[in-house]
Order: sequence, then C-alpha cells, then structure tokens
Amino acid sequence: MRSLVLAGLFSLGICLSPALAQPGAPPQVAADPERLAAAKEVVAAAQGDRAAVMAAMKTPMIGMMQQMGIKEADRAQVMVDEVVLPTLASHYDDLLSVQALAFAAVLSKEDLKAVAAFYGTPAGKNMVKAQPQLSQAMLTGMQQWIGSLAPELREKIAKAAQAHGWDGKSAKP
Repeated sequence: MRSLVLAGLFSLGICLSPALAQPGAPPQVAADPERLAAAKEVVAAAQGDRAAVMAAMKTPMIGMMQQMGIKEADRAQVMVDEVVLPTLASHYDDLLSVQALAFAAVLSKEDLKAVAAFYGTPAGKNMVKAQPQLSQAMLTGMQQWIGSLAPELREKIAKAAQAHGWDGKSAKP
C-alpha cells in the first residue's frame, strides 16, 4: 500500500503542472456500504503508520521540488517541510478514500474481507512493516529492467519512426 501512496505522490510533480492538472474521475463503485467499509478496512490496515508514510515521502518530495526549479537542497527541504508535507497531511484522508474506492471497484466484498483479515495476521503486519524496503527494491528493479531495455527500445523506436516516414523534424505523427 505504501508503494501505491509513494507512486501516486511521485506523480504529484506531473499533477502540479497547470496544463496537466485535470482531476481524474474517481473509480465507479456500486453503492454497497459493506463493500466500501471492507475496502476502507483494507486501506487502513495496509497503510500502516501515517507518520512513517509521511516521513518516507520527504526525500522524494525534496527531489521533486528541485526538479520543479528550487535547486538549492536546503530551500527545497524548507518548502517540503513548510508547504508540501503539511498540505499532503491535511488531505491524507482524501487519499485513503480514493484508495478505498479503487479497492472496492476492483475486489469483491469477500476478497476485501479476506485481505483485511490477512493484514491482521503476523504475516500481514510484517508485510506492512516491510513495504518501504519492498517498494524501494521494486522501484530499483524496475529502473534497472527499463535501463537494460533502453538500447533495444531506442533501436526499435528509431526503426518504427523511419517506417512511418517520421524524420524527427515533423510534428505530425
């Protein structure tokens, strides 16, 4: 779950661009209160400690501030501490609601109850504790995987562009 939160927050930089800041429609879910309640239970259990999640966001958010133009690390950190994290924290329950809707849209009430029960077990609690390390390992692995495919992708993209008659100078596809 933390990986979902962090992935969503990494994309925050994209969402902060005015040209791209079009809110998406929330997932459509049948108005089954039991299903939504089960989804909220899963999200709450899977989320773990809110303070730990917020703390895990700090370093990536500093990097995002630097990418957005606040190049000095100390100033970027001030913006994260004074603006970004407090804003995210004040809207955190909204994020959890959106996540619960997404879970309820995809999983049945029975599956949601089973997942919530799992998070109540020692293995589920260990899974929540391990999420930050798992998320980092998955992100690193994905970056390495994409990096290993980059030469092949570049070559294939160049050939496909050539096959379409795109010379790289034309704006038309």
